[in-house]
Amino acid sequence: MAATGRERSASFLLPSPVEELTDPRLTDRSVRLLLKRDDLIDPDVPGNKWRKLKYNLEAARRDGHKTLLTFGGTFSNHIRATAAAGHYFGFATIGVIRGEPHDPLNPVLTYAVDHGMTLTYLDRSAYRHKHEPTVVRRLRDEFGEFYLLPEGGSNALAVRGCAEIPQEITERFDAICCPVGTGGTLAGVAAGLQAGQEAIGFSVLKGGGFLNDDVRELQEQAYGEERGPWRIELGHHFGGYAKQKPELTEFIDDFAGKHGLRLDRIYGAKMMCGIFDLVERGRFPAGSVVVALITGVADT
Repeated sequence: MAATGRERSASFLLPSPVEELTDPRLTDRSVRLLLKRDDLIDPDVPGNKWRKLKYNLEAARRDGHKTLLTFGGTFSNHIRATAAAGHYFGFATIGVIRGEPHDPLNPVLTYAVDHGMTLTYLDRSAYRHKHEPTVVRRLRDEFGEFYLLPEGGSNALAVRGCAEIPQEITERFDAICCPVGTGGTLAGVAAGLQAGQEAIGFSVLKGGGFLNDDVRELQEQAYGEERGPWRIELGHHFGGYAKQKPELTEFIDDFAGKHGLRLDRIYGAKMMCGIFDLVERGRFPAGSVVVALITGVADT
């Protein structure tokens, strides 16, 4: 029998651990790097996925919804996490997948189906309009009433969940870094900062300058204003979303060999490579304490 939502949330590792990373490239520049291990929160709903879902699940329950519907690609960790959350917290789930159906299903979609998610598909042209009223109305006609989660899970409630991350860090720090795909995590982390701290996002998308507007809009939706000093580094995308250049693979392998932690190639590795690049270029003054938010697990 699956655990109830209350039992499942009680088993989450919160606050997530903070570990210091020891590396000559850091000590040579007198910079300390702390890892905020949100990847350890839960194996099925890890990292920023739980942060984003937490208050959305509460809202869905409060408003009487029994079904969650969301969007994602065929390898979307958000799709996987939503299926898991629905399974453990008592919601039916529908995943609207970009592209055409393929058989057999890949491991992510297999997991989603095994945990009760119903899959439906939109071709890439229609998927670009997924949040438009006509598309949402058509989905409601087909599936009935549902609580809508945006692609990637980033909305005002997700921002409020991510804003709790800095509050869990008891050690003094100057900057906190996170990867940026939809902007929700950065928007929340920045909103949760104290005076004298800044948030730095590392875009995983090529041409990600539009993310600056997305972060501002998410903060406006959540708080009615822009909050916290933050910025987005745009030069560490390694060719774009889910792209894997040889130098990124080499960095992942080297980091795993030195530190026993295999970073995911889509998000965490790009952020970490960017952090070490900024350290090398002297962008963090000597004596700085930097936090790296590990938002998810390594993909396989």
